[in-house]
Amino acid sequence: MSFVFPPKAPAAVPVFNSADQFPVHRIYCVGRNYVEHAKEMGFTGREAPFFFQKPADSILPVPYGATGEMPYPPMTSDLHHEIELVVAIGKAGRNIAAADAQQHIWGYAVGLDMTRRDLQGEAKKLGRPWDTGKAFDLSAPIAPLHPVTQTGPLNQGGITLKVNGEMRQNSDVDKLIWNVAETIEHLSKYFELQPGDLIYTGTPEGVAAVKQGDLLEGAIAGLGELKVRIV
Repeated sequence: MSFVFPPKAPAAVPVFNSADQFPVHRIYCVGRNYVEHAKEMGFTGREAPFFFQKPADSILPVPYGATGEMPYPPMTSDLHHEIELVVAIGKAGRNIAAADAQQHIWGYAVGLDMTRRDLQGEAKKLGRPWDTGKAFDLSAPIAPLHPVTQTGPLNQGGITLKVNGEMRQNSDVDKLIWNVAETIEHLSKYFELQPGDLIYTGTPEGVAAVKQGDLLEGAIAGLGELKVRIV
């Protein structure tokens, strides 16, 4: 097979304490999946889960112990942080029952769903897709993946984000409106999940703007930290 130009290397996430890389197929994100975050965005109740996507190469992989650098993106003056538990899929499946979801999980990581909130807000008003607000370059920073064989199922644990040492987001994964298994069940009704898929499961309350020079420090119990500086 020949190509008209050399294809880019696949997007990949490092694996914790390993030389291996996890190749990324697709990135799915869950919207408004914590009650208090839904409230701060003007919504209440347990609505049916909804999803949007980011390109696979929108990830910004940050090696263990390092601080990633994310350029402040163009066309926005309101860049927001959203700390999230990321679930990595290792086994394909469609119409996966929640009771069977765990066997499709390869591992977990700490991730950030960075958002151009002003562009997202304008798209909402106009009833347009969120791509310009959500799917831009390097909008999905991610720490190394931890294999589920080492962590076990991750259904609870503190999830936090500090900006310049100040706590901005502080919650627990057990406060997900739709937990990991339920999210996989719903998502797999719409898409056949594939090895290499990443699911950003939603963010708790406390989202806010960041500026150039800010240091973001995200953490999830059992998964370590993700540090990113906005440059």
